[in-house]
Amino acid sequence: MPKLRATAVISALLCAVVLLAGCTRLVDGRAVSVYDDPFKVAGLPTTSGPSGPKANVPDSDLTAVNGDGGAADTLALNAVDDIQAYWRTEFPKNFDGEFVPVNRLLSWNAKAPRSQALEFCKETTYHLVNAAYCRLDNSIGWDREVLLPTMEETFGKMAVVMVLAHEYGHAIQNMAKIVDSKDPVIVKEQQADCFAGAFMRHTAEGKSKHFTINTSDGLNSVLAATVAIRDSDPDDPESVHGSAFERVTAVQIGFTDGPEACKGIDIDEINSRRGNLPQSFEGDDNRGEYPIDKSTLIELSKALAAILPVQNAPTYDYNGAKIDCRDGVTTEPVSYCPTKNTIATDVPALAERGTADSEEADNPLPLKVTGDYNGYVVFIARYTLAVQLGHGQPLIGAKAGLRAACLAGVVTGKLADPERTRNEGDITLAAGDLDEAVSGLLTDGLAASDIQGKTVPSGFARVDAFRAGVLNGENTCISRYS
Repeated sequence: MPKLRATAVISALLCAVVLLAGCTRLVDGRAVSVYDDPFKVAGLPTTSGPSGPKANVPDSDLTAVNGDGGAADTLALNAVDDIQAYWRTEFPKNFDGEFVPVNRLLSWNAKAPRSQALEFCKETTYHLVNAAYCRLDNSIGWDREVLLPTMEETFGKMAVVMVLAHEYGHAIQNMAKIVDSKDPVIVKEQQADCFAGAFMRHTAEGKSKHFTINTSDGLNSVLAATVAIRDSDPDDPESVHGSAFERVTAVQIGFTDGPEACKGIDIDEINSRRGNLPQSFEGDDNRGEYPIDKSTLIELSKALAAILPVQNAPTYDYNGAKIDCRDGVTTEPVSYCPTKNTIATDVPALAERGTADSEEADNPLPLKVTGDYNGYVVFIARYTLAVQLGHGQPLIGAKAGLRAACLAGVVTGKLADPERTRNEGDITLAAGDLDEAVSGLLTDGLAASDIQGKTVPSGFARVDAFRAGVLNGENTCISRYS
């Protein structure tokens, strides 16, 4: 999170997402917002049951070329079977033409010697750690030895299902002819993420034959896997899938509004979401990472006052997060006391939270995306409690926590505004900051907690609230979580 540059680059204004029309569902003939109940996940109950393969369900009859009949292949084949069953029903509802399953499934061992390598999509499978859809022969292939076991070990079996749902999404694109060679790869990838999200909702509704997923830690893990396989370097020409923020957004669109909404993802829609949000580390030798200290927090506090001004501005105490407050509790590393209207911060602890973990950074599938904004966003969220107090809103309860996340998203989006001046806080958003915030919201949710530090169990709901603030602004936060 660097300082403001001396010369602002003028870019398109941050636009509202155009895919919000589907955010209501019918209940007893009434249109009810999916956000009415903060303990629901896009209209579904928050559940805490099992996630993964269902017990006592016969395995699929599908087979994979070169499969070994092991656990990884069985998991993958059961996943493809359920995904195909979903699209067999949903395809004719959403697209012209007839659904035709993929022609071929292929499994390989990325550790196998070159002599045992196969050809997949005109590429050798020797040391190929990947899962992919091949348009050339309408096939899906996967590495059963490295990729699938690593995904399962790190994020659980449903992460493997998510990967294959994404790849099958590419098959659906091809079948429906909704993209062609002229469409940027990012569009194809975001649509596939969205289609995978739609299938995950189908599974969360209990309609998948072989799998089940709960809407708390189960769905959180699937989203964490999506974060892990983000484009971590936006300046890499091979970065074509999108940032964690973008990928999770696409999954959430599909989960909330289904395949019809996924068709609306094109380059214009993606660019409208991107708006002024930073897309490059160009000119930033620190790649967006700057130590959190009192001076940077003072600059951030100036930005907060300019972006979300309150009539009775809070005071700041940088000597620790412990507070003696009759209507507030200590929420390390940043606490807010309504009675005193004070934000108390343990600066070293917040700095530690915002320190990038070099081991995680080098991990191709990090459990958590670390960095400075995972600290800054908590400081911002505590300030938003003062904003809520100024609006006369309650500071206890699930909606207070989700409002905090949403308003923190508002600030995050505004920090990227090229029109901001240095006297409004000499600090700005960097590429990668949004991903750090999303990862933190999925793991502990402190930036989506109420005055008591309590948050909803659904990381999906926490990220969705933050995303709404980034993309849609303060009015959405106030109306959605009133």
